[in-house]
Amino acid sequence: MFFHRRHRESHFPEPCSHSAAGTDLSQGFASVFVTAQDGLTLHVRRYGSGHACAHSVVCLPGLARTAADFHPLATALAADPAKPRLVLALDYRGHGQSQYDRNPKNYAIRVALADLSAVLATFEITSAIFVGTSFGGVLAMMLAVLPPAAVAGVILNDIGPVMELRGLMRIKSYVGKLPIARNFEEGAEILRWLFEKQFTKLAPQDWIAFAQRTWREGDGTLVPSHDPKLARALSFSLEHLPTLWDQFDALARIPLMVIRGANSDMLARPTLNAMLARRDQLEIVVMPDQGHAPLLAEPEVIRRIAAFVASCDVPAPD
Repeated sequence: MFFHRRHRESHFPEPCSHSAAGTDLSQGFASVFVTAQDGLTLHVRRYGSGHACAHSVVCLPGLARTAADFHPLATALAADPAKPRLVLALDYRGHGQSQYDRNPKNYAIRVALADLSAVLATFEITSAIFVGTSFGGVLAMMLAVLPPAAVAGVILNDIGPVMELRGLMRIKSYVGKLPIARNFEEGAEILRWLFEKQFTKLAPQDWIAFAQRTWREGDGTLVPSHDPKLARALSFSLEHLPTLWDQFDALARIPLMVIRGANSDMLARPTLNAMLARRDQLEIVVMPDQGHAPLLAEPEVIRRIAAFVASCDVPAPD
């Protein structure tokens, strides 16, 4: 870890109605179902109490990922002995336990933002800290320019204003096209084949856990945890990708942490340097041996995120 007068960068050592689906918190969370603006049912994992006095944390997964990705982090934040807080982790429409959309054109950013607004309104959240992985980070940046959302802090997990073509092409190659796996062990091998260059030191049990978050059990086989029609959301042209510098600049007065996988093909180092050049305060965490996107499951990264989240409760000086 080293310090710079304008930012701090850490390299870790290698290692609108809702109803709860039951109140059993043995897994550490309650499943809550929210009605979106068009009537579709969205699933949210709720960790902790809505009566917590600290800022709530809202976790936004990657494009083809689910709320389950945030379980270790959300559990830790909700159970923080000093400042326990409400943590929400979303399943976007077409993901996890949320309803699939009959119209795949609705798997779009504008709809995801509207769904997120419905969730925030349902839980009466007027200010929150947002943790966004990849696509979720894009949503978090866009919130900064879309009133009335009040953003108390943002953690961008391996995403920035410029998305690398190589990373997008890699994602496009497998979203909605995952091979059929008969069991989680076979799923782990598929994921290892797809992601071993990104995650070079995962243990066998880590790949199994990855598979359990990527598929769910079906009739004698596994089915992806997202709608295969989601691939249509990636049918856009990659030749003229927009950048999000305006959205990033809107975060200028909002506490910001950026987590980057050292092997990332989505958040390039030059983009990270350009982000540093545009704002005075930016905390950076680099995860060795991980790519796009860091898993946010290691105790040290959870500790650093918890410290950053706690710092967002302190009003910024005028």
